[in-house]
Amino acid sequence: MVAVPFVLIVVIVLADLMTPPSIRFTPFLAAAPAVTASFAGARTTAGVGALAVASQIATDHAEAPAHLNETVATIALLAVSVFVALFARLREHYGRRYDQARSLALTAQNAVLRPLPLRLGRIEIASVYLAAEAEAVIGGDLYAAARTATGTRLMIGDVRGKGLGAIGEAALVMGAFHAAAHQTPSLDGLVSTLDGALAAAPDHADTPRAGHGEEFVTALLLDVPDRAGPIGVASCGHPPPVVVRHGRPFVPPLPDAAPPLGLGLASAHVRTGSIPWMPGDIVLLCTDGVLEARDSGGRFYPLTERIRSWPGGDPRSLVSYLRTDLLRHTGGGALNDDAALVAFRRVPHAARTIPEPRQAVRPSAGR
Repeated sequence: MVAVPFVLIVVIVLADLMTPPSIRFTPFLAAAPAVTASFAGARTTAGVGALAVASQIATDHAEAPAHLNETVATIALLAVSVFVALFARLREHYGRRYDQARSLALTAQNAVLRPLPLRLGRIEIASVYLAAEAEAVIGGDLYAAARTATGTRLMIGDVRGKGLGAIGEAALVMGAFHAAAHQTPSLDGLVSTLDGALAAAPDHADTPRAGHGEEFVTALLLDVPDRAGPIGVASCGHPPPVVVRHGRPFVPPLPDAAPPLGLGLASAHVRTGSIPWMPGDIVLLCTDGVLEARDSGGRFYPLTERIRSWPGGDPRSLVSYLRTDLLRHTGGGALNDDAALVAFRRVPHAARTIPEPRQAVRPSAGR
């Protein structure tokens, strides 16, 4: 690309010299600095502009003594060169500021949504996050994991809204989860803690987003025991998990979901259920952004149907397959909502990657 403006100057000068004096090509020299400003910095742009002005002056003197028209054309070319050089300088300045701001935003977003460990206790985990906003890494969807004395607790959730405006709500819920997950004996007690923390937050209670009414967070919480046994499940308005057994997906029967977190109603209505967990089963959690992703014809993403086409493998291969398939379903374009996927399965002899939490309590089966 750097050679393009120089080639352009040479071609224009040769064309001008090879044609009669009445036909002038030198006004097109202004294209050289303009093209340079589109990809190069201010110094390179200024250098190309100076070369273009010098080429015009030399060409004018080679053909005939300079006239007023040629002088005006030279001044105009000089003005254009100065203008595009200043434009390139401003672009560099604001480009650096944008890069700095984006770097800080990425750091903050990654601090909010911590990557899930590949192994935690007796399970191996895989996750993927697709933000609806093009410049966002995360948005309103969330997931988290924490160890207890007897197993692992997982949470996946969806804040009403999307993009950077929902990150504060997500951070609040995940912070409360990490603080209480290993201290609260039952899932329904954990739901009550999260619901109260979100409902009592000043930003949540006093400043709802205009046009959206009250803010809330749908959530699905799971107790995954280290020993053989069913998985405890509590849902607060969130899509149920999908169990993949021998390559065949199914949605296990569970009690009716409680209202979402943040409305002050979840703790009074939550009912915990359980999922029988067989060796080799993969449990898949997702958010609405997956189920409501549409193709060009407006058709929703058929999650369980697409899982049947999965060739099999571990949780990582499942979420990788679904991510690729989901983007193919939407035509590779932006999603209407943030989308998150978490898959896990038991590893019989997996070593724990995170030490047991201090003062952990044994989670009970709930209600």
